[in-house]
Amino acid sequence: MTEVFSDFLEDADFDTILSPDIDFTGTLRFEKPFLIRGKVSGEINATGLLVIDESAVVNANINALRVLIRGQVKGDVTAVEKVEVTISGSLSGNVTAPEIYMETGCVFNGRCTMVRKN
Repeated sequence: MTEVFSDFLEDADFDTILSPDIDFTGTLRFEKPFLIRGKVSGEINATGLLVIDESAVVNANINALRVLIRGQVKGDVTAVEKVEVTISGSLSGNVTAPEIYMETGCVFNGRCTMVRKN
């Protein structure tokens, strides 16, 4: 069975946390673990872990190493390693990754493409 990383994360695991009162529009780029609790519109490019928390609303195409969706995402998601959508998560867009995990009860509308790791 594949390891599900959503059960092991705490605030201390993140270098940056975008708080619930932040409404960001533009392009986010980062390398270290990043937690979104607010609103983001635009584009996200990351070489690290991205977590969209339950209160977050993201309207962006996402490219990251790993993506954990607990909140709402509208846009295409591409990950080098893994995408996980939890029971509280909602993804409206296409997802592409070597590993894709969707908990029973999550919402997903789009196409799913699993690719081999290089």
